[in-house]
This record gives sequence, structure tokens and C-alpha cells, in this order.
Amino acid sequence: MLYAILCYNSEEAVGAWSKDHHDQTMQRLYAVNDKLARQGRLGPVARLLPTTAATTLRKGREEMVIDGPFAETKEQLLGFYVIDCASLEEAIHTAKELAKANPGTGSYEIRPVAEFHPSQLPDERGHAKKPAA
Repeated sequence: MLYAILCYNSEEAVGAWSKDHHDQTMQRLYAVNDKLARQGRLGPVARLLPTTAATTLRKGREEMVIDGPFAETKEQLLGFYVIDCASLEEAIHTAKELAKANPGTGSYEIRPVAEFHPSQLPDERGHAKKPAA
């Protein structure tokens, strides 16, 4: 089953990291990514720009487009992983590996994926990607 692991942390805290701390943290996270890829369990991964770059569409009687995130919170969604796991326990174990690679505060929300549509974006040469067999 596919699980989404949503990565939350304080943008202010992450933005205050030194370049050295950032680079070391990313090296540890890439090691976990590489392990998952070798196991054939790594799906899409995205690191998001800060909420200052966000735009929100609020639904209601009249739609409203506003700058920034929908809600003011202490932690923001910074990125996500889609991971193939045999069980929730395996997904939790994977989230713990990510947490160990990225120590400090924050949280990882683990959610089963109800529906998944592989990318229809073109590859780096502009050709349509072929669906997996």
C-alpha cells in the first residue's frame, strides 16, 4: 500500500539553519531516500518552497484567492514522500528513519493513499512519459 509521509516543521527554525547544518541534514535524508529507492519503495518526493510563496484558494459561496497558507500554524507543510509499505507499521518505521536523519522538532503525518495517479509530465527531453507496465 502507498503511504504519504507529510513533513511538518517550523519554517522559521529550518530557515535559521546554518548552510553546514542544512547540507549535513540533506545528506542524511538523501541516504534514507537512496535506501528506499534501492528497495523499490520510493515514490514521488517534494520539498516545498516556504509559505511566503504560497497562494491559497478558499472555497465557499464565493471563491477567494489569498497570498500565503490557509491557516496560521506553528508548523508548516515543508514537503512529502510517497512510500510503498506493506503495513502501517512499516510506514511508521520509515517515518522514524526520516526523523532520525532530520533531528529536532517537527512532525511526520502518515496517511494511506486512497488514489494515486503517476505523473503525466514530460521527461527531461520533452517526451511523454510511458505508464509503468
